[in-house]
Amino acid sequence: MTKILIVGGGYAGFYTAWQLEKQLNPGEAQVTVVDPLPYMTYQPFLPEVISGNIEPRHAVVSLRRHLKRSRVITAEVTNIDHSTKTATIKPEIGEPYTVNYDIIVVTAGAVSRTFPIPGIADNAIGVKTVEEATWIRDTMIDNFNKASTMAPGPERTRLLTFVVVGGGFAGIESFAEMRSLATALLEDYPSLQFDDVHFHLIEAAGRIMPEVSEDTALWVIKNLAERGATVHLNTQVTSAVDGVVETSAGDKFPTDVIVWTAGVMAAPVIKSNSDLPVDERGRLRARADLRVEGDNGIVQDAWAAGDVSAVPDLSGGGVGGFCVPNAQHAVRQGKLMASNLVATLRGGTPKDYYHENMGAVAGLGIGVGAFQSGTFALTGVLAWLAHRGYHDLAIPTVERKIRVLTGWINNFVLGRDFVSISARETPRAAFERFASRPRPAAPAAEAAPAKLPASSEHGEKSDKPAADSSEKSAPEKVAAEASAAAKPAAAKPAPARAAKAPAGDSK
Repeated sequence: MTKILIVGGGYAGFYTAWQLEKQLNPGEAQVTVVDPLPYMTYQPFLPEVISGNIEPRHAVVSLRRHLKRSRVITAEVTNIDHSTKTATIKPEIGEPYTVNYDIIVVTAGAVSRTFPIPGIADNAIGVKTVEEATWIRDTMIDNFNKASTMAPGPERTRLLTFVVVGGGFAGIESFAEMRSLATALLEDYPSLQFDDVHFHLIEAAGRIMPEVSEDTALWVIKNLAERGATVHLNTQVTSAVDGVVETSAGDKFPTDVIVWTAGVMAAPVIKSNSDLPVDERGRLRARADLRVEGDNGIVQDAWAAGDVSAVPDLSGGGVGGFCVPNAQHAVRQGKLMASNLVATLRGGTPKDYYHENMGAVAGLGIGVGAFQSGTFALTGVLAWLAHRGYHDLAIPTVERKIRVLTGWINNFVLGRDFVSISARETPRAAFERFASRPRPAAPAAEAAPAKLPASSEHGEKSDKPAADSSEKSAPEKVAAEASAAAKPAAAKPAPARAAKAPAGDSK
């Protein structure tokens, strides 16, 4: 049986495996999917996870639940040796091991691309995973809780200042949804005013959202300004040490939340630990039919799709002639990948990938959106409805579509849920605080205890009254004095924590 190894369970990897299960005959091939996470993240929904419009678990799709005929391994692929058709897998627990394959499909996706700016690596966070989106949401809510009890001043201003770096779709959507969350939170915090909250988006280029027209981009900037959020164009971050964002324009913004969305790069493991051909940006070199291609032609039994690959855009709309890294391409490439694999297994010919951009749509908070398709543009409520409609249809599996739609209806009727559960990051803290612990052992006596009377040494009770110390022999007096000196040490009280337990402690 042909062994197909899929490296990465994101859009392209999930759809490849999902479609293979539908198209392959039983026993025709064995499909294995390896990813560090047991789920696929639907990244277009992460901004709405930040704002509380979508439950975090509804923005991910379980691999095992929906890939019933595939083998799912939750681990990292740390090395690919295609010359021997082996891959090294590193599980979270246990030693790395190698697996053999006949065909490899690399769909490892992309990671946040950062620059060596002081403080960014230590203080910023991306918006590539549901965990990051949830952290941003919980931190914003926690900061409002803290600031609501503080007097105006630098520390309160820091808690209520939020910075996003990068003006692409991911950055603008995250920025707008964060502003939407903050506006809604203010209704529950009467001690805080609208002007107490500060939002800054920093973009190095002279415009935002290159996927839409300049008029649409300017409308978005104006809308954000009316909502109290500032966009800084032609501006770069020069430092973020200690959470103080400094810009090339000379501004300084002390903040607890720095969201970095200024670009992505192909998963670095492919460039550093693989013998497959990559381009100057670390992307796998691929043909339009998704087969990997090197200097000497097609690399047999090696395929690539999604953000990790440089797939030619035959429609002519791509940047530099290649498909841009977005969900539209990854999903469609995954579907074509499955069809091409099945075709080649059965002696057929793979088809080229061709897709014309259907347009771009962005959600910018409740009731606000922007849509662009060719020269046609739409903004406001209708664009927001188009955004929700498109992505609810686009997220894979009927089960997830229903969960997302139901969540939106619940929020419309009941309002957003603003409960932060950031304490989940230290779940044992409350238990440890009140848990009883053994008392410390008493220090051992420095001298041997006094010799007991003969009758007591054999466990017999003696009725004889204790002799007066003055009647003891010299050796007995020495032993009695040593015993008396040892008693205070043995009777030393336990530490204060053990002697008096906190309220609620079990004794």
